[in-house]
Parts: sequence; C-alpha cells; structure tokens
Amino acid sequence: MHVSQTLIFALIQGITELFPISSVGHGVLLPYLLHWPNVQANPAFLPYLVLLHVGTAVALLIYFFRDWLTFLIALFAKDSKSSVVAKRQRIARKEFILLVVGTIPAVIIGGLGAKKFASLFATPRVAMIFLIVNGIILILGDRLLKRKGNRNMDDLNFKEILVIGVLESLALIPGFSRSAMTMIGGLMYGLRYEAAARLSFLLATPVILGAAVKELPKLHNNHTMLTMGLLGGLVAGIAAYASVWFLMRYFKTHEIKALRPFGYYCVGLGGLVLIYSFFVVG
Repeated sequence: MHVSQTLIFALIQGITELFPISSVGHGVLLPYLLHWPNVQANPAFLPYLVLLHVGTAVALLIYFFRDWLTFLIALFAKDSKSSVVAKRQRIARKEFILLVVGTIPAVIIGGLGAKKFASLFATPRVAMIFLIVNGIILILGDRLLKRKGNRNMDDLNFKEILVIGVLESLALIPGFSRSAMTMIGGLMYGLRYEAAARLSFLLATPVILGAAVKELPKLHNNHTMLTMGLLGGLVAGIAAYASVWFLMRYFKTHEIKALRPFGYYCVGLGGLVLIYSFFVVG
C-alpha cells in the first residue's frame, strides 16, 4: 500500500466506523471506485486493518474515559451511605452489566465464523444493496418508536439489550452499520437519541477492541506494514475521536428525525454506485 492509500483508508475507517453509514461497506466500496483491486488481497492488509481498529477503539476509550472509570469504581466500591451516590453506583453497575450482556451476541456470532460468511457478501454491488437497506432503516427509524424516546440506558432490561446486541452483529455484513443498528434498537425501545448514541458507542468499544486483539498475533513477523499501520491507526483514531465528538453533540441537539440525513446518504451513495456498476462498468 502507498502512503496515500494508507491515509485515505485510515480517514474513511475512522469516520465510517462511528457514523451510521457502514465502515465495512465503505471498505468494500473504496478500492472498487478508486481502482485498488489488490489492496485487500495484500497479506499485509489485515495487520494494517487491525491497527486501524485499535486506533478507533482507543479514541472511544479516551472520549468515554469517565464512563468506563465510573463503571470500574462502582463495581469495586462499597455501597455509599449517601442515597444519591448509591443510586449512581447502582446505575453504573447496571449499565456495565448491560454492556457485557449486549456484547455476548457479537462474541458468539463472531466465534461461529460469521466473518467468513459475511465475506460472501463482500462484493461492491451486494454491499451497496445492503447499504441502501441500511439507509431505508435509518430513514424509517423514527417510525419504529412506540413513543417519544424518554428512557436512558439503565432503563433497558436484559432481553432488550440482547436484541440490540443481535442487531449490532448485522454489521458483519458489508453495508450494514454497527452504530445504525444499535441506535435503531435503542430507539425502538424508547431511548432518547443521545442515550441511544451513547449506548451504541459504549457497546462498540469492547467489540472493536476485542476483534483487534484477536487478530494482533498475526502482526508477529509481519513488519512490512507496521509503520504504515501505526500511521493509519493514529489517523483513524483522530478521525474517530472527532466523529464521536461531533455525533454526541449532534444527537443531543437533534431529537427529531436525526438519523434521516445519514439514511439519505446511504441510499444515495448505494444507488449511484449500483448505477455505476451496471451501466458504466458493465
């Protein structure tokens, strides 16, 4: 990979991993549109991609550092005599347990080799079809709400978080977005947009980090792309931090039809690339 390819991939990864527009779908689309047919076939590409995920996960850990620190303190601290502090501890403990339970579907499905299955769909046309479906789901997302969202993350029960975790696993298929599916799941169960976004990003952190750690041993004896990977990881991390910073503020100030702009983008991009693939490329 050239330096330009490294930087472009890292930038797109860092943004699309957190925006509800499918990082995997864009990962399939980018080499196709820019005519980089051999990039993903390069044996050094996987280690490079692992470092991009590490960069994204680190960015999420930094942004939500106070949340994770609160979880850890609540888990190991004794119950406070103050009713206010004790309530915060109970909320933090429940939220942490919900995140653990919500991660289970991704661990099971990933362990069953879902990535190999998902690779069957990793063609530009099929990925764009799923990207269009992802966009339609985002556009119609508000209609899934039973009522105006007024719940917080700790109001969810274990059944609801498991369903959200299963929806998150759809992101293994190119075109479906992890954050889109988890946010739609949260909205479906009455979460506010900001609460759904927070849940989505907190739930994504262990999944992204776990997937990266799983592949880290493959970096051994592969030093060719190490420098590029570290550079890419840094760029992806910066882009991811900027993305989560923007999105958390966006969803805090947009409580009506907030997902629709991303849905229109997915439908528009997917449709244009499909037309391009059929009529321009043949």
